[in-house]
Amino acid sequence: MNILIKNGRVIDPSSGLDSVKDVLVENGVIADVSGKIKPGKARVIDAAGLVVSPGFIDLHVHLREPGYEYKETIETGARAAAAGGFSAVCCMANSDPVNDNGSITRSIIEKAQKAGSARVYPIGAVTKGLKGTELAEMGGMKEAGAVAVSDDGNCVTSARIVRNGMEYASMFGLTLVEHCEDDSMTADGVINEGKVSAQYGMKGIPSVAEDAIVQRDILISEYTGHPVHLAHLSTRGAVDAVRRAKAKNIKVTCEAAPHHFTLTEKKLESFNANCKMNPPLRTADDVAAIREGLKDGTIDAIATDHAPHAEWEKEVEIDQAPFGVVGLETALGVALRLVEKNVLTLPDLIALFTSRPAGIFNLPGGNLRKGSPADICIFDPGKKWVVDPQSFLSKGKNSPFTGMELKGKNLLTVVGGRMVYNPTNL
Repeated sequence: MNILIKNGRVIDPSSGLDSVKDVLVENGVIADVSGKIKPGKARVIDAAGLVVSPGFIDLHVHLREPGYEYKETIETGARAAAAGGFSAVCCMANSDPVNDNGSITRSIIEKAQKAGSARVYPIGAVTKGLKGTELAEMGGMKEAGAVAVSDDGNCVTSARIVRNGMEYASMFGLTLVEHCEDDSMTADGVINEGKVSAQYGMKGIPSVAEDAIVQRDILISEYTGHPVHLAHLSTRGAVDAVRRAKAKNIKVTCEAAPHHFTLTEKKLESFNANCKMNPPLRTADDVAAIREGLKDGTIDAIATDHAPHAEWEKEVEIDQAPFGVVGLETALGVALRLVEKNVLTLPDLIALFTSRPAGIFNLPGGNLRKGSPADICIFDPGKKWVVDPQSFLSKGKNSPFTGMELKGKNLLTVVGGRMVYNPTNL
């Protein structure tokens, strides 16, 4: 099907475009972006008053399959992604079995293609079984379609393995993605170490545990000359360290999640396990630091760290509940609060969802240039709605934003020229 999107505010940060234009999709690619395109035989979508953007790209999700399909499947996760405006997601390797070889990587891609929704790019493991001791088969995973490597969920605690992993990954054009946590300092931790943890007698997770690994991996990247991508930054110390590293042209990139630039540790005063994640919600100063990093370009991408769990797993005492929250279907509305508060311009925010993450892992998409894959989302920046997890397409209902009124909602997602999400029949 050919599609003509007319009269929308077209924002493509990769080319500096921000104006009312028409977008023509033919044979799965962007055929033209200009004024007053004649429809011909294309299906016409009137996007007046709406924003037309490249489809969003999430560098960090957990789709749980294989092994934990009761939490999420590749199909339900990809559908949730499309609902949130994401045309592509990169899924972490902590499944069962672990994605540490080419056969698992191929299986994930095949299931995603069968699902026919958002694109799914597997991230392979750094080490076999995520055990942190022996490097995984990166060449085989790359050949099968892996776009990066990470033991996310676990930190690679051995500096030797990190160095060898960076060097080995770079042989295949892959980037090592680090979960920054010195777990010798965080054992049995539940929430951020600080006033709230002390007040309620909960074991804390200190910010220095993140800061230490961030600085270690930056040093290793500087020494080897190979890239590292730092996942879900949550502390001022981590943001400051990345800022200094970039000033020295070290090959470091990083991401931040919407919950870390929106919520603070005070959310845990209710003992709501749906607000328990790792890294934890931090202080107001840390939230301010993440926002500063997004504004000045220190932070390269917004990624959700979408981590679904079954409802019964979170309906326990907070110290017994698993870490993780969902985020694919709320990311846009939450992030648009940064525009409303004048932290970011709308084009800068869209860049953090599109062209900038695409560049980190060298992914297709993230732009609306002629000849590029027709991965597009159309959203209403003024639509108000209240977060109700029971309406999510994800199996996971564990949202820290339940009951929050947001402004801005995705209405249509196109992947490769196919409309994969269109609930209002635009």
